[in-house]
Amino acid sequence: MGLHTEKLSPSLWEKLRKANTALASRYPGESPARQPVHVVYGGAHLFKANTIRRLGEIALTSLQDYAADAATFAEAVGLPGPGSTAPPGSPGGAEIAFGEGLAEAVYRRTIDKLNREPVEDYRIDFEDGYGARPDAEEDSHAIQAATELARGFAERALSPFIGIRIKPFTEEMRARSVRTLDLFVTTLARHADGQLPDLFVTLPKVTVPEQVETLAAIVELLETEIGLSAGSLKIELMVETTQSVIGPDGEAALPRLVAAARGRCTGAHFGTYDYTAACNITAAHQNMAHPACDFAKHVMQVCLAGTGVALSDGATNVMPVGPHRTTSGGSHLSEEQRRENRSVVHRAWRMSYQDIQHSLVNGFYQGWDLHPAQLPVRYAAVYTFFLQGLDSASRRLKTFVDKAAQATLLGDVFDDAATGQGLLNYFLRAINCGAITAEEAQRMSGLTHEELRTRSFAKILAGRRSRS
Repeated sequence: MGLHTEKLSPSLWEKLRKANTALASRYPGESPARQPVHVVYGGAHLFKANTIRRLGEIALTSLQDYAADAATFAEAVGLPGPGSTAPPGSPGGAEIAFGEGLAEAVYRRTIDKLNREPVEDYRIDFEDGYGARPDAEEDSHAIQAATELARGFAERALSPFIGIRIKPFTEEMRARSVRTLDLFVTTLARHADGQLPDLFVTLPKVTVPEQVETLAAIVELLETEIGLSAGSLKIELMVETTQSVIGPDGEAALPRLVAAARGRCTGAHFGTYDYTAACNITAAHQNMAHPACDFAKHVMQVCLAGTGVALSDGATNVMPVGPHRTTSGGSHLSEEQRRENRSVVHRAWRMSYQDIQHSLVNGFYQGWDLHPAQLPVRYAAVYTFFLQGLDSASRRLKTFVDKAAQATLLGDVFDDAATGQGLLNYFLRAINCGAITAEEAQRMSGLTHEELRTRSFAKILAGRRSRS
């Protein structure tokens, strides 16, 4: 080697070492924890211990009423019909992997999910889904919701993830917000005898790092005074103001907002309608696929990729609810009214399905749901996304593992180590959401149960090399 590196100053190497170490600390990689496919928001005044079960029941009823079979549901949301594997040009389908068409596989697995785990993540909402109420009323609802949550936890009736959305930390609302959080957490701890689920505290309409810093200090104080384990109260940030994307100095604001949470920020959730309103976009054009939203969400990805902070998209705000309902006296709807209800619900379902697919294609694997009738479409869209790509992903991952981390050319797709981890993440997400089972993933990927549990492509290859 002709280069005499020994002539370089030792301080230069030390400077590089420190920079590399700092970068690795700031960007540790994606979190190995499961990320839910959605978060369902519901007004705090409505929350009960059995809310999750009731949402599942309503979702199943909606599916039965408006799409009693796979063919009807496929037509409603825009899936290929029964017997089809995938739309033209898509990378694969369910028929190859499971011996059934894509529409049938999606429909069957959606029903199974709604029976087994209808909601993955839930927020007891004291903000937009709750509104402004007298202090005494919000106090009572904070205590009531916490009591119901403790009961649901004891009865194992909750979603795997759950939390509370408080009001923003503006000058007008911060005192009310802190009081609600204090009442809720204190009541929950008292009724749960210290056995609490991990609780996510969602802060809306963030504009400055000091709001996040203050919340971090408050939840830390709550943990200390109540006797909760450190870190049991986690923070999620709502990205729904222009100031939370680009700061007043013209620089990206998100890194500073996350840093202000002092290691407690686990998620950043995009707020479609507040953000587009802040951009002066008229209501008729406020939607999840608007270019302004895509810009903000791409900034979120660029700022937070590799930090371990999970990203979530917003919600479709057109509810799949028919305009005609039976009266309390039990009067029946006319055939014309039933057709109109069906048309309205199917149109809302298809809009939601397209929005979710847009999110998934752009790398947002979580979104919001606002009504139980949206749940069937959430799972259908997610399952379609993963099932369509299973055959291609299976072949690529098997080839990649067999080549032991050597870059390989399969068809016209060039794989490298980062792609290998991406393919593994594809299977992990598919398992977590219920699109496929762990046994199916093992069979299709060629990986063992232990290898899948590592969640690390590098560890899988290192293990195989050590055994060869």
